[in-house]
Amino acid sequence: MRLTRKQVLAGAAAGALGAGSIYDLVDRLAGAAPARAAAPPPPGEQHLFDLRAVRSNGVEVLVPPRHSEVLTARVAVGRAELRDAARTLEQVLAALDREYPANPAGLGVTLAWGLPYFRRLVPDAAKRLLPFDRRAQRPALLDARRFPSDPSSTTLESNDVAVLLRSDSRARIDDAVARIVATKVFQPTSRRRGFAGGGFGGGTSLPKQMATAAGIPGADLIPDTAELFLGFTSTQRDGLGHGAIANLETLGYVDFRGSDYFRHGTHMHLSHIVEDLEAWYLNFGFGERVSTVFKPGLHVRDGVQTVRQAPRDVATTGSVRDDYRRTGSIGHSSAIQTTSRLQRDVVGTDGVVYRKGAAIPMRVDFNTLDNPFAWTPDGKGVGDPVAAVHFVVFNPTSDDFHRNRLAMDGVLPGVRLPFPPVSRGQGFNAILQTTRRQNFLVPPRRHRSFPLASA
Repeated sequence: MRLTRKQVLAGAAAGALGAGSIYDLVDRLAGAAPARAAAPPPPGEQHLFDLRAVRSNGVEVLVPPRHSEVLTARVAVGRAELRDAARTLEQVLAALDREYPANPAGLGVTLAWGLPYFRRLVPDAAKRLLPFDRRAQRPALLDARRFPSDPSSTTLESNDVAVLLRSDSRARIDDAVARIVATKVFQPTSRRRGFAGGGFGGGTSLPKQMATAAGIPGADLIPDTAELFLGFTSTQRDGLGHGAIANLETLGYVDFRGSDYFRHGTHMHLSHIVEDLEAWYLNFGFGERVSTVFKPGLHVRDGVQTVRQAPRDVATTGSVRDDYRRTGSIGHSSAIQTTSRLQRDVVGTDGVVYRKGAAIPMRVDFNTLDNPFAWTPDGKGVGDPVAAVHFVVFNPTSDDFHRNRLAMDGVLPGVRLPFPPVSRGQGFNAILQTTRRQNFLVPPRRHRSFPLASA
């Protein structure tokens, strides 16, 4: 199915809060939703979401929800009204918990709060109770920053809150957004919509179908079953943090300063990144794409999309430096593994032994046609469709995310590789452009509604 650009833009602009957009096409393209097991009651963590596993090229892969969305907003009430607003919002969230299981067959709702909220509306409590990062000797929640490969135009955002919604059902996400907005405790600033997966059963994937329908340059070059636009599987179990590893407390990075208020919470980074599909597929042959995504010189059978990234495959700072000296380039995954994988076995505060080589970040990113948003109040944030990703990831702290992102630019533990900005040898950086960034704190479920309002 191919839509005209007029149809795409008309859909993106239609209705209140972007209802009736091109993203409704996901369900028409993908057919019946995949079977999902019943989910247990929601955990104390907001960010945990129950996903089923399949095998791809012999590797265990988690199947992402079809639809993902982020609603950003400013708080629409003053300090004196926060407690009442918290009760009103929590009633809505609790009702959603009762009606929808916390898996893709139901609905995942995660509220993440930005520094503007804490500084403006609960400053005294925030000074006392916001977690502190022992390793970085800085607060666990930091302002977003630009990285060496970011353009100067990258916007560092200042939203009070970001609500992440995940489901196989577009209608369930729309229902949740409508109920949250109806409380009138928020003034929405954007809706950010997208999709992932759909090709694990051998059919044409959603990224391929959606990019083709929108007339994105290079869409015809995306492999038919690709989980994401860039062609490789992103959600293999070994590449994502397990269990509570990304919680603030689990690895011991965070000092709660005598309070358990934020225990079972985490940190969330949100950014929007444009991807140049034509440059990726036309300028990089399959072998170079493998080297760029994973490791220079890695030999993978032509057309393979799922490449094993188990603990035994994890790169070290020394091996990445050797690759750079030998080839003048680094692999995206191998460089980030120097900071995103455990360097030794760790017994978490939950009693679980997290083994050396285990991934720490929990990535929940998804492809999008947003440029950069699906909806804004004035419509000025909605441009022509582009291939992009809404990058969403949970880390124990802002600093932990910053270390991972710097490694992507060749800034490794104890080593800085001398790359020029946006060098082709710097992994993905030659074909990516980040338009905006922000960091957020995700409280535990029990404090998700206006955290510290009653502290």
